[in-house]
Amino acid sequence: MPNTGSNEPRPGPPLWLLAELTYRCPLQCPYCSNPLDFAQQGEELTTEEWIRVFREARAMGAAQLGFSGGEPLVRQDLAVLIEAARGMGYYTNLITSGIGLTEQKVRDFKRAGLDHIQISFQAADEAVNNLLAGSRKAFAQKLAMAQAVKAQGYPMVLNFVTHRHNIDQIAEIIELCLALQADFVELATCQFYGWAELNRAGLLPTREQLQRAERITQVYRQRLEAEGHPCKLIFVTPDYYEERPKTCMNGWANLFLDITPDGTALPCHSARQLPVSFPNVREHSIEHIWNDAFGFNRFRGTAWMKEPCRSCDEKHQDLGGCRCQAYMLTGNAANADPVCSKSPHHGVILQARQEAQAAGQGMVQLTLRNEKASRLIFRG
Repeated sequence: MPNTGSNEPRPGPPLWLLAELTYRCPLQCPYCSNPLDFAQQGEELTTEEWIRVFREARAMGAAQLGFSGGEPLVRQDLAVLIEAARGMGYYTNLITSGIGLTEQKVRDFKRAGLDHIQISFQAADEAVNNLLAGSRKAFAQKLAMAQAVKAQGYPMVLNFVTHRHNIDQIAEIIELCLALQADFVELATCQFYGWAELNRAGLLPTREQLQRAERITQVYRQRLEAEGHPCKLIFVTPDYYEERPKTCMNGWANLFLDITPDGTALPCHSARQLPVSFPNVREHSIEHIWNDAFGFNRFRGTAWMKEPCRSCDEKHQDLGGCRCQAYMLTGNAANADPVCSKSPHHGVILQARQEAQAAGQGMVQLTLRNEKASRLIFRG
């Protein structure tokens, strides 16, 4: 039985496996979800180690496998990993900036069995996109690769991270997606972890910006539905404007398993920052990690909760919200997520909303992943 220290039921299998193949990336996005000390992390898993991880997770019941980073395209063995995963029966998707992608690679990945490719954009405006990405050629490359992906018969899946510097162009973003014949579009308002948390003062949109963007998106949804258009628009609001927290990754170590480039296993993308010991796949099997590792059982279920979550009649809906957010904003991962209006720390969210009403930082004041490269783009 798992080491939960309670009568919590045994967890189901990790249905969704995310392979963060590398933290290396040619772009400099100021909202990157990678850890701030990404350059100090350990040696990347080898091809053989990754394939073993895939096999062990699949034996437990994992069904969906995502390849991400960093930029997963910098791994020269990506096609090999895709083919291995397809042979095991995974549904596979590649999450990429499109930088480093070529028409030949798109074809190679198709032959290897990749099911879909998600390409991310920084903005619909070329200048803004390239400023945020830290590359003068990023936008043109993304457009070309989106068209190549579509030409190979993949579902066209596009992702735009929205924030105060591009959310007012939401109509232009949607029009670009329609021009690219997108099937699914994720308009994901910035979530504040990693570099985004560091840059929160310069990225959090105002409430008015957010409400306007939601209204415009809804108008497009209604129009597309009336026309029978296949494009689906998904609008993701930031936690900071909610009164109840989201259930983090469908619950701590409930469905989602993240493996970082050096093999550290996490129950969510951001958990590495917590003062919790997490296991490594080089030392333990996926079965042991998922069922018995302390880090995976620390916040599973509801037995760990303290007040006000412990007695809350909504605790089975949000499971206390995000542990990483609680830690970042209160210093204690066991506290209620401050997004919740019932949290005694909700004031930090209210203050952030007030700060967002101010002018905020300009794009040139944001801290990017690679300041040297970024300065060349911003000031060159």
